Amino acid sequence: MPSSNIAVSHTEAGFVTAEVARAERISPSFVRLTFAGEELSGWRHLGFDQWFRLALPVAGEATQFDRLSKRFDTRGYLRYLTLPKATRPAIRNYTVREFRPETGDLDVDFVIHGAGDADGSGIAGPWAASLPVGSRVALIDQGCGYRPADGARRVVLVGDESALPAVLGILRDLPRDSVGHAIIEVPEDADRQPDEAPEGVEVQWIARGHDGEVGEAALAALRGLPEWPDPVSAFVAGEQKLATGGRRHLAQERGIPKAAIDFCGYWRIGRAAA
Repeated sequence: MPSSNIAVSHTEAGFVTAEVARAERISPSFVRLTFAGEELSGWRHLGFDQWFRLALPVAGEATQFDRLSKRFDTRGYLRYLTLPKATRPAIRNYTVREFRPETGDLDVDFVIHGAGDADGSGIAGPWAASLPVGSRVALIDQGCGYRPADGARRVVLVGDESALPAVLGILRDLPRDSVGHAIIEVPEDADRQPDEAPEGVEVQWIARGHDGEVGEAALAALRGLPEWPDPVSAFVAGEQKLATGGRRHLAQERGIPKAAIDFCGYWRIGRAAA
């Protein structure tokens, strides 16, 4: 079974460069970086769980962004691999937490807690944890993963901390008459963030603690949801077992058509996601 059915949308703009304008530890497990720059003025603002490839300056000021392909498809990735390893950026996937068209700046939330979790032993988390104000980065817009199912007013959204920006972005931009459930699992209660969910969507926050296995509590909460009589548009993302287990439950036990379930395994326990 594939670990994602999230679509990729290419834009002609290609990679755009920006600078870290602000950096803040917003909770025990999250750092928020704000990217700004003239090239972001043309950012294609889609809302929901809009995601992008982020090119990180692992070689400091020597990192080369200007030779990145305008499309990060198979050909673009192969071209990326031909760049000198010492100066090529690291590429990771992230979700827009907030974009402000009036000012042209963009917030991104990074998970920065311990090894073995979503970003503890990788590249992006430790880089963000250094609060790298002034660092240059490059971004390429890749579209939205969530695709509302036709005729479905009811939603079911499930994610761990790595999917928190995606779930909150979807809740923010859903039609205001939407109903349903959102389940967000985070390491600590202090990692909760304000949501802008429609009044008819119940948001359940789960603080699993640092000894719990990522995704287990969210899956249990999903299985415990009441039956629903009407069509559903679903989104499940985060650690791979959560994404695939949630999709399996919704399709096999709840009878939701697979085409109405968007899912993505952002990372896997024991393997750094960034």
